[in-house]
Amino acid sequence: MEMKRKLKQPKSIKKRRSRKAGAPPGTLVHIGEKMAENIRITYLDYDEKDMVEKQVSKIEECFPFKSTPTVTWINIEGLHDVETIEKLGKEFDLHPLMLEDILHTEQRPKIEDFEKYLFIVLRMLSYNSETQAVESEQLSLVLGPNYVISLQERVGDIFDPIRERIRNAKGRIRKMGPDYLCYSLVDAIVDNYFSILEKVGEKIESMEEELVTEPTESILQQIHSMKREMISLRRSVWPLRELISGLQRNESALIQESTGIYLRDVYDHTIQVIDTVESFRDMVSGMLDIYLSSISNRMNAVMKVLTIIATIFIPLTFIAGIYGMNFENMPELKQWWGYPLVWIVMTVVAAIMLVYFRKKKWL
Repeated sequence: MEMKRKLKQPKSIKKRRSRKAGAPPGTLVHIGEKMAENIRITYLDYDEKDMVEKQVSKIEECFPFKSTPTVTWINIEGLHDVETIEKLGKEFDLHPLMLEDILHTEQRPKIEDFEKYLFIVLRMLSYNSETQAVESEQLSLVLGPNYVISLQERVGDIFDPIRERIRNAKGRIRKMGPDYLCYSLVDAIVDNYFSILEKVGEKIESMEEELVTEPTESILQQIHSMKREMISLRRSVWPLRELISGLQRNESALIQESTGIYLRDVYDHTIQVIDTVESFRDMVSGMLDIYLSSISNRMNAVMKVLTIIATIFIPLTFIAGIYGMNFENMPELKQWWGYPLVWIVMTVVAAIMLVYFRKKKWL
């Protein structure tokens, strides 16, 4: 039931969509759930020698980094503050349609080239251990000449290892440009898909074991919920193939040739994720067939037992029917051995039939 409620479209989204209907293109309206109470803005500014990290209260504090020679990563958590997004767009000269896509949190993963910057939309996944469901949020990335802007729906992400590498100057990230930082963020998201799929795989295996041992109506509901979850996963993952391929083929000066090697590695990981999702989809579809087959087999087993019982009682009913008739000329009725003889005959007949059924392996 939790999955059903989560997958249903919230009424507030429908209302905001209807409110936006008829508005001019580029009208900024937040469409989606409010996943953060307060918007949080942080920046990381670094080069090979120095690094500055700070959480700010206003987006204006990030504006001086627009034209610095260092690499700046501006991260915004929470998209419900339309005014902040609008100020960001004006300062960095972001297209109104792109800002509209950022605030509309049901975008399909994609990449768009605006010459001065690249706009990337991804789905960032997380696993809720309480509901055992995969949760999704939209992540928007803006890659500029010396900056990367990431905008996400809720507070908290999977980018802490990247932050640690920047703080401690580990690896080559401090020596590379913003395109490498953008690659690192995309790579972290794709790698996180593997851990999500691992947990989904464990859930599917658990469902399969329960399905084989004791198929119930509750497991059928879990199968239908899992089918919807796999559809949602597929929508999040499949467009990634085109997105990463577009980054590789892009001739923008914002992406250095040295970063292309790493993008090929992400592309390979994306193919593995897609193959895994497709395998899980086939497994879930097969589970429904297994459920129907299990229910049918159980019904057949019950019907087999009932049929054997009915078959055994057919000759017994015949014998009882004969001696239940009220004719005078039935000599066995007046003999003292008549009653036990009938019982012996009926028992022998039943025993012979049981032996025969067992020999035929019907029992």
